[in-house]
Amino acid sequence: QVDLVESGGGSVQAGGSLRLSCVPSSGIYYSRYCMAWFRQAPGKEREEVAYLDSDGTTRYADSVKGRFTISKDNPKNPLYLQMNNLQPEDTAIYYCAAEYYPVGACDYTRWGQGTQVTVSS
Repeated sequence: QVDLVESGGGSVQAGGSLRLSCVPSSGIYYSRYCMAWFRQAPGKEREEVAYLDSDGTTRYADSVKGRFTISKDNPKNPLYLQMNNLQPEDTAIYYCAAEYYPVGACDYTRWGQGTQVTVSS
């Protein structure tokens, strides 16, 4: 079962932009959440790229700071990842993850199937 559905991946040249979207497959949104975008490149471990929660806290991996923006305008909107100035090292499968009504640390129990982002030089 896939809890989240990502879209917006594709192939771009270096310096280009993409915007990823993530929505719940159930169509049900929650007012309390922590959500994140992860990525996994071939032969590498999965890494958290950007995080956002319903308190408004955001954080980014150092490698994407200043280039990527995570957003969710309100609880009933999709989660977005705006990716600008993409570089070949950003090539990976990007996954959306979520926890609703988290208690303590965010434990991502809901995941999407991933969307491929390919950046050519």
